[in-house]
Amino acid sequence: MTAPGMFTTRPELRGTFGVAASTHWLASAAAMGVLERGGNAFDAAAAGGFVLQIVEPHLNGPGGEVPILLHDASKGGIEVICGQGVAPAAATAANLRDLGLDLVPATGLLPAVVPGAFGAWLLLLRDHGTMPLEEVLAPAIHYAVTGFPLVGRIVGAMATVEEMFRAHWPSSAAIYCRAGCLPKEGDLFRNPDIAATYRRLLAEAAAASGDRERGIEAARRAWYEGFVAEAIDSFYRAGPLFDSSGGRNSGLLTGEDMSRWSATKEAPATLDYHGHTIAKCGPWSQGPFMLQQLALLRDTPLGEMPADGPDFVHTVVEASKLAFADREAWYGDAEGYEAPLDTLLSADYNRERRSLVGERANAEFRPGSPDGRLPRLPKYRIADENAANLNAMLGVGEPTVAKSVRPDGEPKTDPDGAMRGDTCHIDVIDRWGNMVAATPSGGWFQSSPVVPGLGFSVTTRGQMFWLEEGLPSTLAPRRRPRTTLTPSMALKDGGPYLAWGTPGGDQQDQWSLIFLLRHIHHGLNLQEAIDAPSFHSEHPPSSFWPREARPNRLVLEGRFPPETVRALRDRGHDVVTGGDWSEGRLSACSRESRDGQLYLRAAANPRGMQGYAVGR
Repeated sequence: MTAPGMFTTRPELRGTFGVAASTHWLASAAAMGVLERGGNAFDAAAAGGFVLQIVEPHLNGPGGEVPILLHDASKGGIEVICGQGVAPAAATAANLRDLGLDLVPATGLLPAVVPGAFGAWLLLLRDHGTMPLEEVLAPAIHYAVTGFPLVGRIVGAMATVEEMFRAHWPSSAAIYCRAGCLPKEGDLFRNPDIAATYRRLLAEAAAASGDRERGIEAARRAWYEGFVAEAIDSFYRAGPLFDSSGGRNSGLLTGEDMSRWSATKEAPATLDYHGHTIAKCGPWSQGPFMLQQLALLRDTPLGEMPADGPDFVHTVVEASKLAFADREAWYGDAEGYEAPLDTLLSADYNRERRSLVGERANAEFRPGSPDGRLPRLPKYRIADENAANLNAMLGVGEPTVAKSVRPDGEPKTDPDGAMRGDTCHIDVIDRWGNMVAATPSGGWFQSSPVVPGLGFSVTTRGQMFWLEEGLPSTLAPRRRPRTTLTPSMALKDGGPYLAWGTPGGDQQDQWSLIFLLRHIHHGLNLQEAIDAPSFHSEHPPSSFWPREARPNRLVLEGRFPPETVRALRDRGHDVVTGGDWSEGRLSACSRESRDGQLYLRAAANPRGMQGYAVGR
């Protein structure tokens, strides 16, 4: 077997002042610039998050959502900021079934939920930041006005939806198909409409008073109760537009839906694992899925297994199948429903579940019965590999299958021009010990039409609801979709230690887990753990349209040793090998104190040649 940690594409960065890492170099640089100007990690993460909305518009946008994990050194512990908006008041499963639908469409107006990213970033700034909103938004406005260099993936996304924009979504064509032709890779791309939106928000903040917190609140009200909400309300009421159902549907999102929502704080779900306390968002996300995997693996001698060997891969994948089954049966945000999380993470429950992991791959989907409750699964589809690739049909959602990604890991487009969006991530740690991990997503320009005058699209995260009644994740008014967005944070021996995450839909807490296990059990540093060849299972139903499962499918990065591939196939896994650098877009930052000295570290993903870490 090879030693995954022997080769890295770049060094693990080390310093004492501050570190930042993200999925785009401009966001990392913007965050570090804030730290250099005296801002803290919360100011820096927000600034980087707003830049990601501009420079990765095919992966997130101002109309998207973001879950945030934070450690405030002045308060201790870890908090969650939920920037996941809720379904409109008029959104019911029955209403959509009456339209002849059996799934929520992936594109268009109908799957919109309240865009929560802006409210979440402002809550972070108000309660934990130090800088005025004008300074935090300045880098994003700069790139929206003066332009940013387009990477090839954005140009490819524009090309695939150009015809659809011109035929069906003229407000999007006005932004992305200007001057009758598409830009080329390396061209500077501008979005002055977003800059104008942010400048108007800042004007309303300045008019409120000279007080920083009141200004932030004024900007929030302008978004959720003022001109932004009014523009969205007017556009979504205006009339039906084409979507991935193949028909035309109107939107349900209203200004009242937006005014009734606000970002919230809550305690994280946690699990103690080998001297670390791992913190995740609650079961309205897939965050506890990672904790369940850790609970299943806690007593397994993973450190004795080569990190790229068949025993390690098989053990981790079989544990993920069990945790995925519980995710489908028990996670959600139904009114009056409480996921049995204490039992799902308990030692007794996982001891029993661990006995189900055998020497061979298991193709069944086996949820447990916590507290004696009988599980109920949604009626998902099994993918037909002999038919046309349904996972590329018109939908947008984070990439889940090897056949739908290019060798560099980016999403593939379907013949009709729609493209799956993905996600972003950012981590920041400052010299005072504050930490942030955030995973922005949604509002992809491929997913929904641009709202005229605002310059951005609204999230289609509603596609993650089921239309089948009685599930924890059934579509219902003012309910959060069970998002895949799942940043990670860890304490070590009780102190703040690690912030990390990745884009990737259902793969997020698979890749993030593999990174953590190799870091803890195999001693790989942050960059080594990111660079090491990774893998994921496609056993569960996808969280994205058309909600298909591929039982026993295991996707390995092409750098795995041939003997590992053969051994896994011999154990019954349906192994597919992807490109050599096709699995994950992780970034991470860590901090440790030794002998009274603070040490900061950072690393970022080389896949796609876009993510970077900075620090000193």
